[in-house]
Formats: sequence, C-alpha cells, structure tokens
Amino acid sequence: MKTWVKKSGTFGVVGLVLVFAMAALVQADESMTRVNERGELVVGFCAQYPPFESKNEKTGEFEGFDVDLARALAKEIGVKVRLVDAEWQGLLAGLKKGDYDALITCMSKSEARGENTNFSDVYYTLPDVIVVRKDDGTITGKNDLQGKTVGVQLGSGSEQLADSMKDVFKEIKKYNYNPEAFTDLKVGRIDAVLVGYAYAVNQMKADPSFKIVGEPLAEAEIVAVMPKGADALTRKVNEALAKLKADGTYQAIHDKWLKVD
Repeated sequence: MKTWVKKSGTFGVVGLVLVFAMAALVQADESMTRVNERGELVVGFCAQYPPFESKNEKTGEFEGFDVDLARALAKEIGVKVRLVDAEWQGLLAGLKKGDYDALITCMSKSEARGENTNFSDVYYTLPDVIVVRKDDGTITGKNDLQGKTVGVQLGSGSEQLADSMKDVFKEIKKYNYNPEAFTDLKVGRIDAVLVGYAYAVNQMKADPSFKIVGEPLAEAEIVAVMPKGADALTRKVNEALAKLKADGTYQAIHDKWLKVD
C-alpha cells in the first residue's frame, strides 16, 4: 500500500509539472497578442531581390510580390503592416532578437534553418537555375559546369545548392547580393550564376545579355518565417494565406509580379 501511495504521489507531482509547463508555454506564446495590441504586423525583408522585393527608383516605395503579399496578409489578419528593410544576412538574427514578427522575403525552408524558426505553409516554389552570358555556347546545362567558376549570393538557397556541388566547380564566388554576381558574369570574371528563376527572368528583362540554360537544378519551398514558438501567429498567417488563395487575391498578386510570358 505504501508503495502504491508513493507512486501515485509521484505521478501526481509529474502531472502537475506537465500542466504548469504547458500553461507556461501557452502563456509564453504572445506572438499574436503583441501584433493585435500594436495593431500592426512588423515584417522584415531585404529589398534587393526583384520581383519579390525592391525599392522603386522613381517613387522610393517598396514593391514586389512579397510586399503585396505581406500587405494582403496583414489586411486579412486585421492589422496594418510595417515593412522593415534590412541586410539579408542579418534577418534571422533580427527575427530572433524580436525586431520583426515575421520575415516575408523569398526565404526558403533551408535558408531559414527550421530548428530555430516556425514556418508558414509554402507560398511559392522557386526553381534554382543556371544563368550565363547570352553569347556563351559552352554551357548548356548542369554537366557543362564542370571546372567552371560560378557565382551565388551569400546566405541564399543557391549558395547551399552550390556548396552541395562544390566538387563540380573550379571555384564558387560568393557575393553579398546577386547584382554583383551578374556584373561579374557580364564582364567574364565568372562563368555562370546560380539563382532563383524569377530573379533571373527579371534580370534578363532589364539586361538581355543573359540567358537561362538547362533544366532547373533544384526547387526551393518559399515560406514566411516566424520565431520558434510563435504558434499563434503562424496559425493566423496560414489561415490568412489560405483565404487569399481561395478568394483569388494570391493569384492576382502572383500574376502581377511572377507570371512569365
């Protein structure tokens, strides 16, 4: 009898500990409460990646697919949006520090390092492609990259892809931003750039001296990124995203910025 009482008492203590722990977790997740009290969703992004996000040179306004999507999501949630432009390499650290409620910035699951973050549902699938000079007939696909020098943006999914193929290349040159890589490609300092398809198309529209060759090398799942444990906000973002897809708003934003003729 004493043994049974002792064990049941132990189970009771463990049960209470679990209850309090779960209550603490629920209380700790104030991600949606903060957004509602503030009346705005603070979104971090890097305005260096058209057509997803950039700054209009004439108006000085932010524009792009992610910009319009962030505004639509905030409106669906019932708050305003505050867009904060920052350096790409510092976005995840800023999210962890509390500078932003979410990152909506063409960030893939692999780039966001899922063990430290919450993900929304996938809102876009982005192929990584090979871009070369238009007059270059030596590279027509992946097999022709053997012994070549390729450029990628630091901290991007394309960098991770290139690193996974490092034995193929002569050298991987890493740039703070893609425009620097395209400049070096144009003047012949590198042989190819690995980059997301939508960005490549946008760059080719601005400068027809580039072309995409071969099949896509990989596909990245693009998500909104929230701090680890921000489950309430993550659920709300997913609900809003589902509604935008259902009522046609998402498709309209997609066609405005990402539809390729």
